Amino acid sequence: MKILNSPAISPFGGLNFIIEETIKLKIDKLLEENLPMLPKQSTYNWFDIVMSYWSVFFCGGDCAEDLSVNLRKSFRDNPLIKVPSLDRVLNRLKSLAVPAELFVAKRDKKEHLFSLTDELNRLNLQMLSLLPGFEKGNVILDYDNTIIFTEKADAELTYKKENGYCPGVGMVGRHVVYVENRNGKSNAHILQHETIDRMAALLEEAGITIDVIRADSASYTYNIIKSMEKCTNRIFVKAWMTETLEKAITKIEEWEEIKVGDDTLFWGSTSFTPFVRYAKGNKEKTNSLKEYRIVVTKEARRDGQLNLFTGEAYNYSAIMTNDFEMTDDEVVFFYNARGAREREFDVLKNDFGWDRMPFSKLEQNSVFLIVMAMCKNLYVHMIEKFSGLTKVLSPHFRIKKFIFRFICVPGKWVCSGRTRKLRLYGSTGFKT
Repeated sequence: MKILNSPAISPFGGLNFIIEETIKLKIDKLLEENLPMLPKQSTYNWFDIVMSYWSVFFCGGDCAEDLSVNLRKSFRDNPLIKVPSLDRVLNRLKSLAVPAELFVAKRDKKEHLFSLTDELNRLNLQMLSLLPGFEKGNVILDYDNTIIFTEKADAELTYKKENGYCPGVGMVGRHVVYVENRNGKSNAHILQHETIDRMAALLEEAGITIDVIRADSASYTYNIIKSMEKCTNRIFVKAWMTETLEKAITKIEEWEEIKVGDDTLFWGSTSFTPFVRYAKGNKEKTNSLKEYRIVVTKEARRDGQLNLFTGEAYNYSAIMTNDFEMTDDEVVFFYNARGAREREFDVLKNDFGWDRMPFSKLEQNSVFLIVMAMCKNLYVHMIEKFSGLTKVLSPHFRIKKFIFRFICVPGKWVCSGRTRKLRLYGSTGFKT
Protein backbone atom coordinates (compact mmCIF):
# COMPACT_ATOMS: atom_id res chain seq x y z
CA MET A 1 0.00 0.00 0.00
CA LYS A 2 1.43 3.35 -1.04
CA ILE A 3 0.86 6.40 1.15
CA LEU A 4 0.77 9.95 -0.21
CA ASN A 5 1.19 12.90 2.14
CA SER A 6 -1.53 15.53 1.98
CA PRO A 7 -2.27 18.87 3.66
CA ALA A 8 -3.62 18.65 7.20
CA ILE A 9 -7.35 17.92 7.22
CA SER A 10 -9.45 17.80 10.37
CA PRO A 11 -11.44 14.58 10.80
CA PHE A 12 -14.07 16.59 12.71
CA GLY A 13 -15.29 19.04 10.10
CA GLY A 14 -18.86 18.90 11.41
CA LEU A 15 -17.79 20.43 14.71
CA ASN A 16 -17.40 23.78 12.96
CA PHE A 17 -21.19 23.92 12.56
CA ILE A 18 -21.59 23.36 16.30
CA ILE A 19 -19.15 26.14 17.16
CA GLU A 20 -20.71 28.52 14.64
CA GLU A 21 -24.23 27.86 15.96
CA THR A 22 -23.02 28.41 19.54
CA ILE A 23 -21.63 31.79 18.49
CA LYS A 24 -24.89 32.67 16.69
CA LEU A 25 -26.75 31.99 19.95
CA LYS A 26 -24.37 34.49 21.62
CA ILE A 27 -23.26 31.93 24.18
CA ASP A 28 -19.70 33.19 23.73
CA LYS A 29 -20.74 36.65 24.91
CA LEU A 30 -22.76 35.13 27.76
CA LEU A 31 -19.68 33.32 29.07
CA GLU A 32 -17.50 36.42 28.83
CA GLU A 33 -20.03 38.61 30.62
CA ASN A 34 -20.82 36.25 33.49
CA LEU A 35 -17.59 34.41 34.29
CA PRO A 36 -14.69 36.04 36.18
CA MET A 37 -12.54 38.45 34.21
CA LEU A 38 -9.36 36.87 32.86
CA PRO A 39 -5.96 38.64 32.87
CA LYS A 40 -5.42 41.02 29.95
CA GLN A 41 -2.42 38.98 28.77
CA SER A 42 -4.50 35.82 28.57
CA THR A 43 -4.33 34.22 25.11
CA TYR A 44 -7.61 32.37 25.54
CA ASN A 45 -11.03 33.66 26.55
CA TRP A 46 -13.76 31.78 28.41
CA PHE A 47 -15.44 30.67 25.21
CA ASP A 48 -12.18 29.07 24.02
CA ILE A 49 -11.83 27.28 27.35
CA VAL A 50 -15.38 26.01 27.76
CA MET A 51 -16.01 25.24 24.08
CA SER A 52 -12.74 23.31 23.87
CA TYR A 53 -13.87 21.09 26.74
CA TRP A 54 -17.31 20.62 25.21
CA SER A 55 -15.64 19.71 21.92
CA VAL A 56 -14.04 16.68 23.57
CA PHE A 57 -17.46 15.12 24.00
CA PHE A 58 -18.83 16.40 20.69
CA CYS A 59 -15.95 14.56 19.01
CA GLY A 60 -16.35 11.23 20.82
CA GLY A 61 -13.87 11.71 23.67
CA ASP A 62 -14.69 10.63 27.19
CA CYS A 63 -12.15 12.43 29.38
CA ALA A 64 -10.20 15.68 29.54
CA GLU A 65 -6.96 14.05 28.33
CA ASP A 66 -8.49 13.57 24.88
CA LEU A 67 -8.18 17.30 24.32
CA SER A 68 -4.38 17.26 24.24
CA VAL A 69 -3.82 13.68 23.07
CA ASN A 70 -6.33 13.38 20.24
CA LEU A 71 -8.03 16.68 19.40
CA ARG A 72 -5.85 19.77 19.72
CA LYS A 73 -3.93 19.19 16.47
CA SER A 74 -7.20 18.91 14.55
CA PHE A 75 -8.17 22.50 15.39
CA ARG A 76 -5.00 24.39 14.60
CA ASP A 77 -5.66 27.52 12.51
CA ASN A 78 -9.41 27.25 13.13
CA PRO A 79 -10.88 30.77 12.72
CA LEU A 80 -13.73 30.10 15.16
CA ILE A 81 -11.85 28.96 18.24
CA LYS A 82 -8.41 28.77 19.81
CA VAL A 83 -7.82 25.54 21.71
CA PRO A 84 -5.85 25.89 24.97
CA SER A 85 -3.73 23.20 26.57
CA LEU A 86 -5.37 20.65 28.85
CA ASP A 87 -3.78 22.16 31.98
CA ARG A 88 -5.05 25.62 31.09
CA VAL A 89 -8.61 24.37 30.62
CA LEU A 90 -8.68 22.40 33.87
CA ASN A 91 -7.08 25.16 35.92
CA ARG A 92 -9.56 27.75 34.65
CA LEU A 93 -12.53 25.50 35.42
CA LYS A 94 -11.09 24.67 38.82
CA SER A 95 -10.91 28.41 39.60
CA LEU A 96 -14.72 28.61 39.36
CA ALA A 97 -15.20 26.35 42.39
CA VAL A 98 -16.55 27.78 45.64
CA PRO A 99 -15.95 26.04 48.99
CA ALA A 100 -18.42 23.31 49.88
CA GLU A 101 -20.68 23.96 52.87
CA LEU A 102 -21.50 21.81 55.90
CA PHE A 103 -25.17 21.35 56.80
CA VAL A 104 -26.62 19.60 59.84
CA ALA A 105 -29.85 17.63 59.62
CA LYS A 106 -32.34 18.38 62.38
CA ARG A 107 -32.82 14.83 63.59
CA ASP A 108 -29.54 12.93 63.20
CA LYS A 109 -27.20 15.87 63.97
CA LYS A 110 -24.72 14.56 61.39
CA GLU A 111 -22.78 16.91 59.13
CA HIS A 112 -23.48 16.77 55.41
CA LEU A 113 -21.22 18.31 52.78
CA PHE A 114 -23.05 20.12 49.95
CA SER A 115 -21.61 22.10 47.05
CA LEU A 116 -23.86 25.05 46.16
CA THR A 117 -22.79 26.57 42.86
CA ASP A 118 -25.50 29.19 42.42
CA GLU A 119 -23.59 31.35 39.95
CA LEU A 120 -22.99 28.49 37.53
CA ASN A 121 -26.60 27.36 37.89
CA ARG A 122 -27.64 30.91 37.02
CA LEU A 123 -25.33 30.82 34.01
CA ASN A 124 -26.90 27.56 32.87
CA LEU A 125 -30.41 29.06 33.14
CA GLN A 126 -29.28 32.13 31.19
CA MET A 127 -27.90 29.86 28.47
CA LEU A 128 -31.17 27.94 28.36
CA SER A 129 -32.99 31.23 27.82
CA LEU A 130 -30.96 31.68 24.62
CA LEU A 131 -32.03 28.28 23.22
CA PRO A 132 -35.12 28.57 20.98
CA GLY A 133 -36.65 25.26 22.10
CA PHE A 134 -36.68 25.99 25.83
CA GLU A 135 -40.05 27.04 27.26
CA LYS A 136 -40.28 28.96 30.54
CA GLY A 137 -44.00 29.05 31.25
CA ASN A 138 -45.79 26.47 33.44
CA VAL A 139 -43.09 23.83 33.12
CA ILE A 140 -43.06 20.27 34.41
CA LEU A 141 -40.09 20.00 36.76
CA ASP A 142 -38.66 16.56 37.53
CA TYR A 143 -36.40 16.30 40.56
CA ASP A 144 -34.19 13.32 41.32
CA ASN A 145 -30.86 12.33 42.82
CA THR A 146 -28.34 10.01 41.23
CA ILE A 147 -25.26 8.26 42.57
CA ILE A 148 -21.95 8.82 40.82
CA PHE A 149 -19.51 6.17 42.01
CA THR A 150 -15.98 7.49 42.37
CA GLU A 151 -12.86 6.96 44.43
CA LYS A 152 -12.06 10.66 44.84
CA ALA A 153 -10.29 11.47 48.10
CA ASP A 154 -13.32 13.18 49.67
CA ALA A 155 -15.99 10.77 48.37
CA GLU A 156 -17.92 8.94 51.09
CA LEU A 157 -19.79 5.67 51.35
CA THR A 158 -23.23 5.69 49.68
CA TYR A 159 -26.18 3.52 50.66
CA LYS A 160 -25.06 1.15 47.90
CA LYS A 161 -21.87 0.47 49.90
CA GLU A 162 -19.53 2.16 47.43
CA ASN A 163 -17.88 5.57 47.59
CA GLY A 164 -19.32 8.35 45.51
CA TYR A 165 -21.33 11.57 45.25
CA CYS A 166 -25.11 11.97 45.25
CA PRO A 167 -26.01 15.12 43.27
CA GLY A 168 -29.58 16.42 43.17
CA VAL A 169 -30.74 17.37 39.68
CA GLY A 170 -33.74 19.30 38.38
CA MET A 171 -34.88 18.73 34.80
CA VAL A 172 -37.41 20.36 32.51
CA GLY A 173 -37.97 18.01 29.61
CA ARG A 174 -34.53 16.98 28.35
CA HIS A 175 -32.88 20.09 29.79
CA VAL A 176 -30.97 20.14 33.07
CA VAL A 177 -31.99 23.27 35.00
CA TYR A 178 -30.33 22.71 38.38
CA VAL A 179 -27.45 20.71 39.84
CA GLU A 180 -26.49 20.58 43.52
CA ASN A 181 -23.71 18.18 44.41
CA ARG A 182 -23.64 16.37 47.76
CA ASN A 183 -21.39 13.75 49.24
CA GLY A 184 -22.27 10.07 49.10
CA LYS A 185 -23.42 9.59 52.69
CA SER A 186 -26.07 12.31 52.26
CA ASN A 187 -29.01 10.33 50.94
CA ALA A 188 -31.54 11.91 48.60
CA HIS A 189 -34.08 12.80 51.32
CA ILE A 190 -31.52 14.50 53.60
CA LEU A 191 -32.32 18.25 53.65
CA GLN A 192 -33.99 17.91 50.27
CA HIS A 193 -36.57 20.52 51.23
CA GLU A 194 -33.79 23.12 51.41
CA THR A 195 -32.52 21.99 47.99
CA ILE A 196 -36.04 22.41 46.57
CA ASP A 197 -36.23 25.91 48.05
CA ARG A 198 -32.90 26.94 46.51
CA MET A 199 -33.79 25.45 43.12
CA ALA A 200 -37.21 27.10 43.05
CA ALA A 201 -35.72 30.49 43.95
CA LEU A 202 -33.24 30.32 41.05
CA LEU A 203 -35.94 29.24 38.59
CA GLU A 204 -38.20 32.07 39.72
CA GLU A 205 -35.31 34.51 39.35
CA ALA A 206 -34.84 33.28 35.76
CA GLY A 207 -38.54 33.83 34.99
CA ILE A 208 -39.43 30.12 34.92
CA THR A 209 -42.84 29.24 36.38
CA ILE A 210 -43.44 25.71 37.66
CA ASP A 211 -46.81 24.05 37.11
CA VAL A 212 -45.92 20.50 38.21
CA ILE A 213 -43.18 18.84 40.24
CA ARG A 214 -42.69 15.08 39.90
CA ALA A 215 -40.39 13.16 42.24
CA ASP A 216 -39.72 9.67 43.55
CA SER A 217 -40.33 8.27 47.05
CA ALA A 218 -37.24 10.01 48.49
CA SER A 219 -39.35 13.20 48.36
CA TYR A 220 -42.23 11.70 50.36
CA THR A 221 -41.67 13.60 53.61
CA TYR A 222 -43.60 16.38 55.29
CA ASN A 223 -40.97 19.09 54.86
CA ILE A 224 -40.24 18.28 51.21
CA ILE A 225 -43.92 18.22 50.21
CA LYS A 226 -44.39 21.53 52.02
CA SER A 227 -41.49 23.10 50.10
CA MET A 228 -42.83 21.80 46.79
CA GLU A 229 -46.28 23.23 47.36
CA LYS A 230 -44.82 26.69 47.93
CA CYS A 231 -43.43 26.87 44.39
CA THR A 232 -45.80 24.83 42.22
CA ASN A 233 -49.47 24.20 41.51
CA ARG A 234 -49.44 20.41 41.44
CA ILE A 235 -47.24 17.67 42.82
CA PHE A 236 -46.89 13.99 41.90
CA VAL A 237 -44.78 11.96 44.34
CA LYS A 238 -44.30 8.23 44.82
CA ALA A 239 -45.56 7.39 48.33
CA TRP A 240 -43.96 5.07 50.87
CA MET A 241 -46.00 2.13 52.10
CA THR A 242 -46.76 3.27 55.65
CA GLU A 243 -49.40 2.11 58.11
CA THR A 244 -51.49 5.22 57.38
CA LEU A 245 -51.29 4.63 53.64
CA GLU A 246 -52.17 0.93 53.90
CA LYS A 247 -55.22 1.78 56.00
CA ALA A 248 -56.24 4.31 53.34
CA ILE A 249 -55.96 1.61 50.67
CA THR A 250 -58.60 -0.47 52.48
CA LYS A 251 -61.10 2.33 51.79
CA ILE A 252 -60.83 1.85 48.02
CA GLU A 253 -63.98 0.05 46.91
CA GLU A 254 -63.70 0.24 43.12
CA TRP A 255 -60.71 -1.21 41.28
CA GLU A 256 -60.20 -1.02 37.52
CA GLU A 257 -58.63 -4.12 35.97
CA ILE A 258 -55.76 -3.41 33.58
CA LYS A 259 -53.94 -5.89 31.32
CA VAL A 260 -50.22 -5.24 30.83
CA GLY A 261 -48.87 -8.03 28.63
CA ASP A 262 -49.53 -11.27 30.51
CA ASP A 263 -49.90 -9.47 33.86
CA THR A 264 -53.09 -8.22 35.45
CA LEU A 265 -53.00 -4.96 37.43
CA PHE A 266 -55.67 -3.02 39.28
CA TRP A 267 -55.98 0.74 39.67
CA GLY A 268 -57.93 2.55 42.34
CA SER A 269 -57.87 5.87 44.16
CA THR A 270 -58.94 7.51 47.38
CA SER A 271 -58.15 10.54 49.50
CA PHE A 272 -56.14 10.53 52.73
CA THR A 273 -54.22 12.84 55.07
CA PRO A 274 -50.52 11.89 55.41
CA PHE A 275 -47.87 12.89 57.96
CA VAL A 276 -50.25 13.00 60.96
CA ARG A 277 -47.77 11.16 63.18
CA TYR A 278 -44.96 13.48 62.08
CA ALA A 279 -47.02 16.56 62.90
CA LYS A 280 -47.89 15.25 66.36
CA GLY A 281 -44.26 14.32 67.05
CA ASN A 282 -43.16 17.85 66.14
CA LYS A 283 -46.04 19.46 68.07
CA GLU A 284 -47.62 20.94 64.97
CA LYS A 285 -51.35 21.41 64.52
CA THR A 286 -52.82 18.42 62.71
CA ASN A 287 -55.80 20.47 61.48
CA SER A 288 -53.36 22.34 59.21
CA LEU A 289 -52.49 19.14 57.34
CA LYS A 290 -53.86 18.83 53.83
CA GLU A 291 -55.83 16.04 52.24
CA TYR A 292 -54.25 14.41 49.20
CA ARG A 293 -55.28 11.89 46.62
CA ILE A 294 -53.51 8.57 46.18
CA VAL A 295 -53.72 6.51 43.01
CA VAL A 296 -52.82 2.92 43.85
CA THR A 297 -51.66 0.14 41.55
CA LYS A 298 -51.87 -3.38 42.95
CA GLU A 299 -50.49 -6.64 41.58
CA ALA A 300 -50.99 -10.15 42.92
CA ARG A 301 -48.09 -11.54 44.98
CA ARG A 302 -46.61 -14.75 43.65
CA ASP A 303 -46.01 -16.13 47.13
CA GLY A 304 -49.64 -15.52 48.15
CA GLN A 305 -48.66 -13.76 51.41
CA LEU A 306 -51.44 -11.58 52.80
CA ASN A 307 -51.01 -7.93 53.70
CA LEU A 308 -51.71 -7.34 57.40
CA PHE A 309 -53.91 -4.27 56.87
CA THR A 310 -55.66 -4.93 53.56
CA GLY A 311 -56.07 -8.68 53.99
CA GLU A 312 -55.14 -9.19 50.32
CA ALA A 313 -52.18 -10.96 48.71
CA TYR A 314 -51.07 -7.98 46.63
CA ASN A 315 -48.09 -5.69 46.19
CA TYR A 316 -49.06 -2.03 46.21
CA SER A 317 -47.59 1.06 44.57
CA ALA A 318 -49.06 4.50 45.29
CA ILE A 319 -48.74 7.94 43.71
CA MET A 320 -49.69 10.90 45.90
CA THR A 321 -50.96 14.07 44.25
CA ASN A 322 -52.99 17.18 45.00
CA ASP A 323 -54.66 16.89 41.57
CA PHE A 324 -58.22 15.62 42.03
CA GLU A 325 -59.33 16.17 38.41
CA MET A 326 -57.20 13.74 36.38
CA THR A 327 -58.45 10.19 35.97
CA ASP A 328 -56.55 7.32 37.60
CA ASP A 329 -54.95 6.20 34.35
CA GLU A 330 -53.97 9.78 33.47
CA VAL A 331 -52.20 10.13 36.84
CA VAL A 332 -50.33 6.84 36.39
CA PHE A 333 -49.26 7.57 32.81
CA PHE A 334 -48.29 11.15 33.66
CA TYR A 335 -46.16 10.08 36.61
CA ASN A 336 -44.55 7.19 34.74
CA ALA A 337 -43.43 9.65 32.05
CA ARG A 338 -40.74 10.81 34.49
CA GLY A 339 -38.96 7.55 33.68
CA ALA A 340 -37.77 9.24 30.49
CA ARG A 341 -36.16 11.93 32.65
CA GLU A 342 -34.38 9.29 34.73
CA ARG A 343 -32.86 7.95 31.51
CA GLU A 344 -31.23 11.34 31.07
CA PHE A 345 -28.86 10.36 33.90
CA ASP A 346 -27.56 7.59 31.67
CA VAL A 347 -26.97 10.20 28.94
CA LEU A 348 -25.15 12.52 31.35
CA LYS A 349 -22.94 9.74 32.72
CA ASN A 350 -22.07 7.98 29.48
CA ASP A 351 -22.30 10.70 26.82
CA PHE A 352 -21.18 13.75 28.78
CA GLY A 353 -18.60 12.43 31.20
CA TRP A 354 -20.38 12.53 34.57
CA ASP A 355 -18.90 9.12 35.36
CA ARG A 356 -15.33 10.39 34.73
CA MET A 357 -14.93 13.51 36.83
CA PRO A 358 -11.51 15.15 36.39
CA PHE A 359 -10.93 16.80 39.78
CA SER A 360 -10.18 15.54 43.28
CA LYS A 361 -12.57 17.68 45.36
CA LEU A 362 -16.34 17.79 45.66
CA GLU A 363 -16.67 21.51 44.88
CA GLN A 364 -14.37 21.33 41.85
CA ASN A 365 -16.25 18.37 40.42
CA SER A 366 -19.48 20.32 40.96
CA VAL A 367 -18.17 22.85 38.43
CA PHE A 368 -17.52 20.01 36.00
CA LEU A 369 -21.03 18.55 36.50
CA ILE A 370 -22.72 21.86 35.70
CA VAL A 371 -20.43 22.69 32.77
CA MET A 372 -21.20 19.30 31.23
CA ALA A 373 -24.92 19.70 32.00
CA MET A 374 -24.71 22.90 29.94
CA CYS A 375 -23.04 20.91 27.17
CA LYS A 376 -25.87 18.40 27.30
CA ASN A 377 -28.44 21.20 27.08
CA LEU A 378 -26.60 22.62 24.09
CA TYR A 379 -26.59 19.21 22.42
CA VAL A 380 -30.40 18.98 22.76
CA HIS A 381 -30.65 22.17 20.72
CA MET A 382 -28.03 21.07 18.18
CA ILE A 383 -29.59 17.69 17.42
CA GLU A 384 -33.04 19.26 17.04
CA LYS A 385 -31.74 22.01 14.75
CA PHE A 386 -29.47 19.96 12.50
CA SER A 387 -31.88 17.02 12.21
CA GLY A 388 -34.08 19.50 10.35
CA LEU A 389 -31.27 20.32 7.91
CA THR A 390 -30.07 16.84 6.99
CA LYS A 391 -31.89 13.53 6.62
CA VAL A 392 -29.09 11.51 8.22
CA LEU A 393 -30.05 12.78 11.69
CA SER A 394 -33.01 12.26 14.02
CA PRO A 395 -33.79 14.47 17.04
CA HIS A 396 -33.74 11.41 19.29
CA PHE A 397 -30.17 10.28 18.43
CA ARG A 398 -27.66 9.80 21.22
CA ILE A 399 -24.42 11.68 20.77
CA LYS A 400 -22.48 8.66 19.46
CA LYS A 401 -24.66 8.38 16.36
CA PHE A 402 -24.60 12.17 15.98
CA ILE A 403 -20.79 12.08 15.94
CA PHE A 404 -20.61 9.32 13.32
CA ARG A 405 -23.14 10.96 11.00
CA PHE A 406 -22.48 14.66 11.47
CA ILE A 407 -19.23 15.46 13.28
CA CYS A 408 -16.85 12.95 11.67
CA VAL A 409 -16.74 14.61 8.27
CA PRO A 410 -13.24 15.49 6.95
CA GLY A 411 -12.84 19.17 6.35
CA LYS A 412 -10.41 22.07 6.26
CA TRP A 413 -10.51 25.85 6.09
CA VAL A 414 -9.36 27.35 2.79
CA CYS A 415 -8.90 30.91 1.58
CA SER A 416 -11.07 31.83 -1.40
CA GLY A 417 -11.99 35.28 -2.63
CA ARG A 418 -10.33 36.93 0.38
CA THR A 419 -12.56 34.97 2.75
CA ARG A 420 -12.09 31.74 4.65
CA LYS A 421 -14.44 28.94 3.73
CA LEU A 422 -14.97 25.47 5.13
CA ARG A 423 -14.38 22.70 2.59
CA LEU A 424 -15.97 19.36 3.47
CA TYR A 425 -15.07 16.07 1.80
CA GLY A 426 -17.75 13.53 1.02
CA SER A 427 -21.45 13.47 0.16
CA THR A 428 -22.76 15.03 3.32
CA GLY A 429 -25.95 16.66 2.10
CA PHE A 430 -25.54 19.45 4.66
CA LYS A 431 -27.61 22.61 4.21
CA THR A 432 -26.65 25.99 5.67
